[in-house]
Amino acid sequence: MPNNRDFAKQLRRDMTDAERLLWYHLRAHRFLGHKFRRQHPLGPYIVDFVHLKARLIIEADGSQHADQADAERDAWLARNGFRILRFWNNDILLRTADVLDAIHAALTTPTASSTDIEDHTLPIHPENPA
Repeated sequence: MPNNRDFAKQLRRDMTDAERLLWYHLRAHRFLGHKFRRQHPLGPYIVDFVHLKARLIIEADGSQHADQADAERDAWLARNGFRILRFWNNDILLRTADVLDAIHAALTTPTASSTDIEDHTLPIHPENPA
C-alpha cells in the first residue's frame, strides 16, 4: 500500500472533473490571493483542498462519501482545528459561482468554533434543477 504522500500524488494526477474545475479557481493564489493546496496529507488523511493559514478544508464529494469513515475523519480534522466545507460534485460543476461565494464567505467570516463542518448542499434554482 502506498504511503499518504505517494497516494496524494496519485490523487493529484487523477482528479475528478469537479476537483479539476475547483482547482482551476483556487490554484496559484487566483482566489483573492489565498493559497490553497490540493490533495494534501494531514495526519493519517488526505484532503481535497486546504488553506493551511485559515485552517479551512474544502471537500468535493461524490456518491462515495458520507459514511462512518468520513465521520471519523471529519472528527479528527475538527479536533485538530480545521473547518470543513463539503460540496457535491454536481454543485461544483453546475453552480461554480455559488460554491466560490460560499468559500469566500468561509474565508472572510470568523466562526464561533474551529470545529465546524459545513455541508454546502446548495438550494436548487428553477433554472438549474439538479
